[in-house]
Amino acid sequence: MSNPIIFVIDDDQQVLRAISRDLKTQYRDHYRVLSTASAKEALGSLLDLKNKGETVALFLSDQRMPEMDGVDFLCQTMQYFPNAKRVLLTAYADTDAAIKAINEVKLDYYLTKPWDPPEEKLYPVITDLLEDWKGVYKPDFHGIKVVGYQYSPKSHDIKEFLSGYLVPYQWLDANTEEAKSLIKLNNLEAKDLPAIICADGAVMKTPTVKDIAGKIGLTQSAKNELYDVVIIGAGPAGLAASVYGSSEGLKTLLIEKKVPGGQAGTSSRIENYLGFPSGLSGADLTRRAITQSSRFGTEFLSPQAVKEIKTTGAYKTLVLDDDTEVITKSVIITTGVDYRQLTTKGIDKFTGAGIYYGAAMTEAASCKDKHVYVVGGGNSAGQAAMYLSKFAKEVFILIRKPSLNETMSSYLIDQIGGQPNIKLMPCTEITEAMGGENLQQLSIKDLNTGETNTVDADALYIFIGAKPYTEWLCNDILVNNRGFIETGRDLHLCPDFAKKWKNDRDPYLLETSCPGIFAAGDVRAGAMNRVASAVGEGSMAISFVHKYLNEV
Repeated sequence: MSNPIIFVIDDDQQVLRAISRDLKTQYRDHYRVLSTASAKEALGSLLDLKNKGETVALFLSDQRMPEMDGVDFLCQTMQYFPNAKRVLLTAYADTDAAIKAINEVKLDYYLTKPWDPPEEKLYPVITDLLEDWKGVYKPDFHGIKVVGYQYSPKSHDIKEFLSGYLVPYQWLDANTEEAKSLIKLNNLEAKDLPAIICADGAVMKTPTVKDIAGKIGLTQSAKNELYDVVIIGAGPAGLAASVYGSSEGLKTLLIEKKVPGGQAGTSSRIENYLGFPSGLSGADLTRRAITQSSRFGTEFLSPQAVKEIKTTGAYKTLVLDDDTEVITKSVIITTGVDYRQLTTKGIDKFTGAGIYYGAAMTEAASCKDKHVYVVGGGNSAGQAAMYLSKFAKEVFILIRKPSLNETMSSYLIDQIGGQPNIKLMPCTEITEAMGGENLQQLSIKDLNTGETNTVDADALYIFIGAKPYTEWLCNDILVNNRGFIETGRDLHLCPDFAKKWKNDRDPYLLETSCPGIFAAGDVRAGAMNRVASAVGEGSMAISFVHKYLNEV
């Protein structure tokens, strides 16, 4: 598939050559730069590009041109490539008109002449716009096809994995005609499903996520013999730590067991994160953070898990789940939390087949015009309910408490109250899940009256509690009675602290009972369980890593 296009229009040939040269210098590896001095000629070529299946990622147009002004030209491009980013190139005198155009014609940005040096005045703007464009870009499909059964837990896991890494794929239910044709063409049988048909024609039968990881280019083994810091878990705290660690010159390795983003990464909309007044999805925040971290040089292993930490003198040895080892001077644990498992009858049977833990945005489209239930009263549950309400006929939120006021942000409560197809069911709990090959019914108990009713249910999303991922930790790292890691001054309250701590100084604020091993984010006892808080802790942990490294 051809690279996307950056289309440049300016009637001044000297300016056109200069801007085209600068754009090609920076973006030629991933984009084609097309240029013309005629707005009418440019418009005439767009239909041809569209018919050929080409894609324009960004238009950059001069404002003052003889055939039409730049704003008019950019407006007309929307009928051909509505998702392309649009940038206006103006003289200083045109700035007011450009600002007005941002509001009137959905202009993405305006640049003023001259743009020298481009490293400061051109590339940061264009790069950010192109990254945003890539986040929502949906090309004519030329990629991975996943063939499987809708209510197969294995199919669900594959879709979640690919989505978590923002890998474009096409889902084909095995019962559809298109899927049947592919199954026959590739001599597949039911036991081979789910199967992945790659862009190069290769077929992977019932692949594991590690098989897929190798195919999509993820790294699962460390490149260096020694690291300054290894971060375990790529949620908001881990990603923030990786950005600050790498940007401050530390040799940084980030290890993720599943997909990056943690619980926040599955959120359909985060509306109270500083600097994003319109909100952003967890996937978008994760994408931006990974891009930023990679730019500073962070090495990323995934999917890969740490099963043991061994301390030998000043060094820590991390044993991975494939028994390979990574040696580091310090460690930051940012493994976060999982949703607690419901032990209600029938839940395990239908997990991945109509019952899902977390937002499971990959399954939302299959809920169109159906009855969906959400268990949980926190922000994650509320955000999921709002997202699912775009597809489902009705969304029911089940909570044990009489209201959402104690557990959910007020802005989200207001949004839910204004959504007509979302209904709150307070003082209720599920007593049984029932169905055939997939979930079909739920038994729901009224906690006030004790009465139980059976209702039709096409999907159930569970957002209850928070279980820290700490079972794998050694005994030298103290946790509280709920499994959260104790850090800093709170360690003095632990009866075993004096036996574990082998250092003359007190632990640093985010340091565990093992010197040089830190914890940040939701996995830490006393954490606030908010994205911004996790980001702050991850960033702060790096400052303590520096202090520790100065000691050893």
